[in-house]
Formats: sequence, structure tokens, C-alpha cells
Amino acid sequence: MERLLTVAQAADRLGTTERFPRRLIAERRIRFVKLGSHVRIPESALAEFIAAGVVEPVTVSWSDGKAVA
Repeated sequence: MERLLTVAQAADRLGTTERFPRRLIAERRIRFVKLGSHVRIPESALAEFIAAGVVEPVTVSWSDGKAVA
């Protein structure tokens, strides 16, 4: 069984306030589980959200004094 995180635990892992994961839930931008009046975020959903936001660096080279990506 996968571990379910509270909104506070998810916020702590993201390094944000609780408002941010609550907004992600309200906007349906992250998977969540509703248990009665409680909301939980699966660890895998949080990992997927983080992975989707990762931006890889671009290698830049210089040609005639100008940056070329």
C-alpha cells in the first residue's frame, strides 16, 4: 500500500506553505485521495508532479560573440 501524505506533509516536502498543495488539489493539477472530509496526496503523485516540472539545462555555445543554444 502506498503512503498517503497530508497536505501539511506534502507542503513540507515541496518546501511551501499548505496553501500551494491545496491550490494544486482545487485546480486538479495533482492526484489526490478523498477520505471523508480528509484529503491525502499519494507519494507517487507528488513525485510525478515534481518530475513534470523539472527543466533540463541547455548547453550554450558561443559563436561570433553570440550565444547559440
